[in-house]
Amino acid sequence: MHPAGSQPKEERDDRARISRKQAQSGILDFPESAESASPERFDYRPHERSPSAAEIVWTLTREAKACCELIDSGQVNWAPQPAPADPQAILSAFQTQYAALDERIDRLNESTWQNKTKLFIDGQLFREAPLGEFLWYLFFDAIHHRGQLSTYIRPMGGQVPSIYGPSGDDPGS
Repeated sequence: MHPAGSQPKEERDDRARISRKQAQSGILDFPESAESASPERFDYRPHERSPSAAEIVWTLTREAKACCELIDSGQVNWAPQPAPADPQAILSAFQTQYAALDERIDRLNESTWQNKTKLFIDGQLFREAPLGEFLWYLFFDAIHHRGQLSTYIRPMGGQVPSIYGPSGDDPGS
């Protein structure tokens, strides 16, 4: 064990590489989940207090965009932004943002993973932390929303994709 921050460079680079691989493996599953939700049923919500499928996919889209902004500029301002009315616009933005995020994650290294970043909420500084910490915070939230969306897919008339293994609709590969 090494004191915090004193690990040899090879270990730090390995940690960043492993984190990138973990992030990419999770991100690659997201588009399939969103695309399995029938766009013509994007208004579906299992309860009046639950978000609609469109709102969940839009949240995933915005989180991917927020990750890109953190990587590019070191800061992001999270503020309410309603989902577009057109489900195809939501899916198109989703696909664009996840492709952009995947490309950015691929080029991260230990140095950029440790960059100081800022999260603002409605223009107010909420927190400062290393880029990698914020990315994982957003990844975990996105994983939660992907799970939420996966429970909507079958009632919407879609087929639940294999996410971490076989589903009742997809034996996986």
